Amino acid sequence: MHSPTLNTQRDRWQWTAGRPETTGGWLGYAALALAIGWVLHWSAGGAQMSWGELANGMPQIGDFLARSVPPDLDILPRLWAPALETIQIAIWGTLLSVILALPLSFVAASNLHGWHWLRRTTRQFLNVVRSINELILALVFVSAVGLGPFPGVLALALHGMGMLAKFFAEAIEEIDDGPLQALRSAGASQLQVIAFGVVPQVITAWIAVVLYRFEVNLRSATVLGMVGAGGLGFELVSSLKLFRYQETATCIIVITVMVIAADMVSNWLRNRIQQGPRH
Repeated sequence: MHSPTLNTQRDRWQWTAGRPETTGGWLGYAALALAIGWVLHWSAGGAQMSWGELANGMPQIGDFLARSVPPDLDILPRLWAPALETIQIAIWGTLLSVILALPLSFVAASNLHGWHWLRRTTRQFLNVVRSINELILALVFVSAVGLGPFPGVLALALHGMGMLAKFFAEAIEEIDDGPLQALRSAGASQLQVIAFGVVPQVITAWIAVVLYRFEVNLRSATVLGMVGAGGLGFELVSSLKLFRYQETATCIIVITVMVIAADMVSNWLRNRIQQGPRH
């Protein structure tokens, strides 16, 4: 006899790897495998993947690492201000993206209204926003408002808006429709339906996504400094341009510590939210 656990696992994954029952099914799987292999070979050629060149370049990588050791810890006091600036960029980039994403997510959700043309237009707009990399957005905003952390905030806010609105809308579409129908039957307005029927069901998922987005923004904020958007990225690029690799190593260490700390705090908060209040 099969255990209930094994049966449950088999049923859960059956849709992803169904066993062919005919020769045609096996041939279809073989054709799919050949197609995947061809696509991988084609993409490897376009990407000019060469493991030989990587092996030949290993001495240069080793030379860079040797020049970076030991890290120049004497510059740590100088990095406090850029590190705090990076955190501030991530905080405001995340906050503004949430503020922008919330109204768009309600429009993009298919189960809240019948204006399908508006929903499709909003979805396509979010797709366009998400397709533009933060670095490109930062370059645009640097040309508009000048160098400094503010272009980084705007770039993270705009790109994050597209990502968060998509996740928010998908979370709305997965909620139980029963409370919404009950509120509408009782004569509740659309705003009341959202406030008392939608938000209580999605708030936990939304908070988890926002925390994850903050982690992403913290990492992205360090990169945006490379195009003049402030933060630790600016210090990192400056040290590389001046061939001060020991200072570069220190910048990388500080960035790594910040990301790890943000990840730990975010995981702790997500666990507390998922567990709910303790009585």
